[in-house]
Amino acid sequence: MIMYLALFLFSGFLLLWSANWLVGSVIHIARYLHWREFVIAFFVMATVSSLPNLFVGITSALQGIPELSFGDIVGNSVVDLTLVAALATLLLGKKLEADSPLIQKSALFTLAIALLPLLLILDKELSRGDGVALLLAFAFYSIWLFSKRKEYGATFNHPNTTQVQDHFSRFRVFLQSIGKVVIGILLLLGAAQGVVASSLFFANEFQIPLAMVGIIVLGLGSALPEIYFTIASARKGNSKIILGDLMGTVIVMATLVLGVVALIEPIRVPHFSSFAIARFFLLISAFFFFVFLRSGRKISKREGIYLILLYIAFILAELFYNGRLT
Repeated sequence: MIMYLALFLFSGFLLLWSANWLVGSVIHIARYLHWREFVIAFFVMATVSSLPNLFVGITSALQGIPELSFGDIVGNSVVDLTLVAALATLLLGKKLEADSPLIQKSALFTLAIALLPLLLILDKELSRGDGVALLLAFAFYSIWLFSKRKEYGATFNHPNTTQVQDHFSRFRVFLQSIGKVVIGILLLLGAAQGVVASSLFFANEFQIPLAMVGIIVLGLGSALPEIYFTIASARKGNSKIILGDLMGTVIVMATLVLGVVALIEPIRVPHFSSFAIARFFLLISAFFFFVFLRSGRKISKREGIYLILLYIAFILAELFYNGRLT
């Protein structure tokens, strides 16, 4: 048991450290290539932040327990739409502005796509056909997003990276960052193996529903890259970057990640399982996030506090519900 505990802690730390390392490396690459803000916010950072979910999902699907990945993604989405969004308003010290037309349209996409897997799994299974539908939804969103690239003309700049004037030095940092991305992905693969193996052991040993491990533990842990990026962007006061990353991550997880997992191994979920609570709170979280953004074109500090309370209610409901089951 001690060995599996050490494996879980080490793998979890490695998963989070690798993800944050990837975030930092991609930031350097973005600055060197002069990528636009919208590419970073809505697509690149969202995809990078979802890599831990993807590798955990692939590993769990190959081991025949894709429900662990489903729990991870549902839990992570709730964290992003409540806790991380609320954290951004508190760190900014002001309202999280959402007056951009691209932000408003993406909010509608986020609501629709976050709920799409919940609709597809109403028949108790996310089949391979459903996986194809989710991947098509990801392709549609990507095409739509890049068709709006002119709405974001600014080049990405980040407060946590230093300006290097010498061209050779900047190119060297660029090459080093590419190498770090490759190493980071390999580390994520190894960490995902350890997380899945140890999660399965503890679920069996203590009769804890595997879904609960994914929803609460992995869901929160996998959201740390978004938290890191949110803190860094909040220091710069860039609401658009924060919201773009949050909404993009939810969309990538709900379509690309779940689509790949379902193609490898269909996800079967009983009606009366721990997913019932998580699905309900994901629905509520997506609804309130959408309403707050659309109503006043912002998320205020007060609304941020409401989102934190919603996340606390989610955790308490999960613990109470699963405590009764066990």
